[in-house]
Amino acid sequence: MIDLDVGRRVLRTEAAAVLGLVDRVDGRFAAAVALLAGCRGRVIVTGMGKSGIIARKVAATLSSTGTAAFFLHPAEAVHGDLGAVQGDDVVVALSHTGETGELLRLLETIKRIGARLVALTGRADSTLARAADVVLDCGVDEEACPLNLAPTASTTAALAMGDALAMTLLVEKGFQEEDFANLHPGGGLGKRLLRAEALMHTGAEMPVVGVATPIRAAVAEMSAKGLGMTCVVGGDGRLAGVITDGDLRRHMDLPGLLDQPASAVMTAGPKTIERSLLAVQALALMEQRKITSLIVVDADRRIEGVLHLHDLWRTQMF
Repeated sequence: MIDLDVGRRVLRTEAAAVLGLVDRVDGRFAAAVALLAGCRGRVIVTGMGKSGIIARKVAATLSSTGTAAFFLHPAEAVHGDLGAVQGDDVVVALSHTGETGELLRLLETIKRIGARLVALTGRADSTLARAADVVLDCGVDEEACPLNLAPTASTTAALAMGDALAMTLLVEKGFQEEDFANLHPGGGLGKRLLRAEALMHTGAEMPVVGVATPIRAAVAEMSAKGLGMTCVVGGDGRLAGVITDGDLRRHMDLPGLLDQPASAVMTAGPKTIERSLLAVQALALMEQRKITSLIVVDADRRIEGVLHLHDLWRTQMF
């Protein structure tokens, strides 16, 4: 029989390790965030072994949230890559013991060139901690390993502290959803953060008629473009209204409907959006208004495109 209690104990131990960090988000944590926020160069994250794996993830999280960061392998650093570290950089070093030989060999150079050092370690009295400008205590009472040997709870704690730093820094820098979209153009996440301009129908694909266009012609335009609606523009070329299938149904009893001008049945002042609106925001707006299309206009209310609900569904982002 597989002992499921081992798995449960691992999860409880690692959860306790993370919760134990909460009270350590203090003045030292604030100082670390301030160093990272004020960094005029790059944030260089380094660590060896399992700590190195966590360091790679921390560097990736920082990079994806607006902070120029990369991982530096400490063993490679002492064989030439240390030239990547400049005086206006901040180095974030991860080591549970604070005595990792490969990291300690970097300290002299880091100090000599003037880069600042933030240490994430489980030993506040270690060599690494004493050399750091800011020390963040990631110590744990025990590893989740039944032998108390394999790095488990300690690496989880370091990862959580790194995430806490990155997210606090994100807020400190005023990083917004739009910024996130610019840094994540690919994959499922990138699709969720596409902008309206990337999905909207433009040019000849847009259904457009004039205010004086007979309803008969407007219906033909709607059928040809297949969006269940058509934009209506005035003599000045600006958006005047929209005609939807619902508008036509509501005016079925209008005498000579098909010969009436588009202005007779259009909904004036339809909801519009800017081309830079995120796709997820456009979807929320459609659901709120219970509509299936949004018209994209410029500052002069000239039509730039039409975004349909099906365009969002086709991206498989939701």
